[in-house]
Order: sequence, then structure tokens, then C-alpha cells
Amino acid sequence: MLRTHTCGQLRLENVGQRVTICGWVDTSRDHGQTIFLDIRDRYGKTQVVVNPDSGSAALEIAKSFRGEDVVLISGRVDRRLEGKDNTKLDTGAVEVVAEEVRLLNRSLTPPFFPNQEELPGEDLRLKYRYIDLRRTAMQNTLLLRSQIIKKMRDYFADHQFIDVETPILGRSTPEGARDYLVPSRVHWGKFFALPQSPQLYKQILMVAGYDRYVQVARCFRDEDLRADRQPEFSQLDVEMSFVDADDVIGLIDGLMVKLAKEILGIDLKTPLPRMTYDEAMRRFGSDAPDLRYGMEIVDCSDLARQTEFRVFRGAVDSGGFVRGLKIDRRAEEFSRKRIDELTEFVKHDFAAKGLAWFRCEPDGSLWSPISKNVEPTVLEGFKQRFQTSPGDLILLLADAWEVTCKGLNGLRRKLAAELKLYDPAQMHFSWVVEFPMFDHDPEENRWVATHHPFTAPRPQDLSKLKETPDACRAQAYDLVINGYEAGGGTIRIHDSGTQQCVFDLLGITPEMAVNRFGFLLDALRYGAPPHGGIALGIDRVVMLFGGLDNIRDCIAFPKTQRAMDLMTEAPGDVELKQLRELHIQVETPPVKSK
Repeated sequence: MLRTHTCGQLRLENVGQRVTICGWVDTSRDHGQTIFLDIRDRYGKTQVVVNPDSGSAALEIAKSFRGEDVVLISGRVDRRLEGKDNTKLDTGAVEVVAEEVRLLNRSLTPPFFPNQEELPGEDLRLKYRYIDLRRTAMQNTLLLRSQIIKKMRDYFADHQFIDVETPILGRSTPEGARDYLVPSRVHWGKFFALPQSPQLYKQILMVAGYDRYVQVARCFRDEDLRADRQPEFSQLDVEMSFVDADDVIGLIDGLMVKLAKEILGIDLKTPLPRMTYDEAMRRFGSDAPDLRYGMEIVDCSDLARQTEFRVFRGAVDSGGFVRGLKIDRRAEEFSRKRIDELTEFVKHDFAAKGLAWFRCEPDGSLWSPISKNVEPTVLEGFKQRFQTSPGDLILLLADAWEVTCKGLNGLRRKLAAELKLYDPAQMHFSWVVEFPMFDHDPEENRWVATHHPFTAPRPQDLSKLKETPDACRAQAYDLVINGYEAGGGTIRIHDSGTQQCVFDLLGITPEMAVNRFGFLLDALRYGAPPHGGIALGIDRVVMLFGGLDNIRDCIAFPKTQRAMDLMTEAPGDVELKQLRELHIQVETPPVKSK
């Protein structure tokens, strides 16, 4: 090893020792005959002093150092002068008086420096990711990620799980998100697909008798991106045999207790709170509600039927709803301009028709520009329903159920952040359970699986499969942390009769089923045990435990929202020879008209 110690290792007990450290020049301060250098590696920083006692050659070399040069320093550890300690550094009580100074590699002037306070734009950070990854914040996040994954592995090893790797090159299945396809050179016109998840393989492992499987799996989905989504991502994949939903949820409760305690120093009480999907949508308008604050949705549709006010009455008469939120005692903070901005927000982002509002006056009455159009008895009903006090503000949407859910959930999250209704360092863990088995696709007029076609219905809903599929609830469960879905899982169908019934509802004929999932269906006929599992999004868990807002900040080499790697410039062109070997012909993209 070139070095004897890292840049974050030296302490008072090392005073008098001769050491060698290596790292990057973080800062350089030239005081004439004395040069102070801060040398940095991923473990910390150490101050180095180069003075005449170091020799003229060492002093001359040190004067040439620039930020991000890679250097080697050998010398004696000294106690810093009295009053010169740097309490912000673990190494801040000592310094290295240089005896040997070597330049290991010169750096070009980087487009930004890891120690600068104001960060450049994200595109520049992603293009020069190797510079960005030198930042202390990025290093701490990747260290946190490593710690979380290790603790996950340790937890499941302690619970007798076996870690099994499943294939990256698999078969394309049309259900779910769009696949990334990989052409086969050997088999003309055939394609592998990168796995969206190891779902089919882990079910086969249950049939094979490996009753407790776990894997840190790489997954790939060709879908539109956002702040908490990437085209390739890591998930903690878990499957168990001879279990029900409570068993899986209880296991993950224990994992969250371990991570919260050992990473954040938080004591969680178990079982973690649960609510049904229907309750979550009714109270919060989201199947991943943020429960760090209140501001629950209140349904006033019955009151709207009692008014002649066209906006309210028209919405419910056409099958819609009137639902709203109450902001406690903050009405004076909402000018007409701000309310107009909120109205544009729900219109633009959630296709809402508009936003109605009422302010509770000092005498307890409700007022707004529309209050004169609403009957006093209905206004009194709003007061009672929202339990208003002077200074409260009510915001209402009159629209279709889905629009009121999305719009009010968006308002709730936006206002909670703006009004600082929660501590950003606070963590809240909960479960949402009993999701619908099916969604209805109005364009194609058919049922689609909410999760995947192998999700088991609740036993009490088996009889509803054929007659009222929209009333059928799944044995499905999502872990929610601070309003984000951190993981999701289901109990699987393991009997052929129920599976065929679900396929029938989804419009999957026996021939289609064999073509898409034949190997799994065959396996299920050879003694499949009852089984179920869950997948936790590792990137998202790290984001939440690290208090980050963007999932790209907890991935070493992420893609942009256009699924591009700016550093390597992937995806890129390939040679014509490669395309010919794969029997692929690329069409010229159409010319865009000006």
C-alpha cells in the first residue's frame, strides 16, 4: 500500500508517528514559505503543512498543486497549534508536517469542484459524475446505501433465507411496463427481455422447494421517468412458501424496525399501522398517503345535493363528488392571488375544472365570492362537516372521483410542504392493503390486473371473480414511507382453477397463457405450495432514509429523465457490422416538419 493511513484516520494518539497519506488536493493556502494543504479521500480530510523544514524541493512541488491533483504526502503527525483546532473535522486536532511530497497525477481544471457550496446544474453533474461522486454528500449517500443493503442481507440470513440469483436474459411477457429487448445473434428474429422483476423465477423457486428466497435484483423497465423512478433499478426481492399476507408484512415490519433503529436511531412500534386501499383513497386521495400530518379529505357530496349552486349540484348529479381539505387557522396567509395559483395548479396538473374555497370569518360564518350562491343550511353543513374555527380555510373540488383524489392529494402534499406541517426528518411507516384485483381499461373495454395476473384474491372474494370483478379485492400490500411506495407485494395464485378464472377475466386465452407463461403454468402443476412475497425498492428506501428528494442522488451512475447516461453518452450508435450479425435493420427517423 502506498499509504499507511487514510485522510480521515489520524487522531491525537498518532502524534509523533511518521505516516503516509494519499488523496486529492481539496484546498491549498500559500503563505509564502509555508503552504497548508487539505488532502481529501472518501474517509475524510487531513491538514498538511509544507514548510522550509520539508525541504526546498517539497515546497516547490507543493506550490504547484492545484485542486483535485492526486498527491502523496509522507511526514510526521503533530498537534495543531493552540486555538487552531478544526472542530468540524474528526482529524481537526492534528496535522501532518510534510517530509516527502509527491504528485501522483495532475488534474485538469474540473468544470466544478466537489467542495464548492453552490452545486451546478444536474446535467453537468451527471456528465462529470466522477467529479460529483467525490462530494462528501454523495459519498455519505453511497455509504448509507451500502450499509442498508448489508443490514438487509444480514436480516434475511438470520431468518434462514437463501440468496439466489435469477437470470438477466429472460422471456418477454406483455403484462406490466414496456420491456427492454435484447436481440439474439444465434436465434434469428428472437429476443431476450431484461427482467422487470424476477417475479416468474421466484415463483418457480417456491415450486422447487426453496421456501425462503431473497435477492438484491437488478430490474429494467422502459417507461417514462420521474424523480423517484429509473429505467434500471435495484429491488430487494423476497418470496416465501406456506405464508399469508400477515406473515410477509410481519417479516418486513421487523426489517423496518432494524433499519430505523440502526440507521436512524428511531424506535418503531410494531405492528406498523395498516389501512385498506379504499380507506386511503377516501381519506387521503392516494394509495401511498403521507401520514406525517393530518389535513384529511372530507366528502361533502351529500351536502352538494342539497344546493342549487350549479357547480356543486351539477358535479354530483353527473356522478361526481364534492370533496375538500381544511387548512387550520392559516386563512390570512392565502391571498386571492395565492388561491388563484392553487386553482391553476389543480387545473394544469390534475385536469380539475376549478377550485372552490371558503374562509371561516371571526364570527364563525363561511365566506367566499360564491357564498351568496349557496344556501345557508348547506353552508352550515360545511361548517359542521369540516368542524371549522375562525381563520380556517376550506378548499373544495367538484369533479369525478379520480380527479378529486389526485387533485386533493396534490394540494395536500404541496400545502403541507409550503406550510411546514411536518418535520422533514420525521419518518412514518405504514401499510396499505386490500387493493382492487382489477382496473377497467375504458379504451379497450377490458379488465387489467392491478398488480400482475398471478395475484391471489382474498378468499372471501373468490365468488366475486366471475360476477363482480370490480368488487374483488386482492391479497396485496404496499409499504408506504413518508408518502412514497417503498415496496409492494402479493400472495400468489397457486391453484390452476383460480388462475384460469383470472386469465379469462383478463382476456388471456389458454393458448395465449401457454405462449406467455407456459413454463410457469407447467411448474404450478407439479406441487406448487401456497406462496407470496414482496419487493422493496432499494433506491427509494435509500432516498427516504437519506432524506433526499431525488432518486438519482442515491444511485452511483443514474440516467436522466430521458433515460440517457450523460457521462457515457448511452444509448449510442453501434457499428453496422453488429446490426448485421443481429439481423437488425434500423429505420431512418422521420424528418420533423418546421
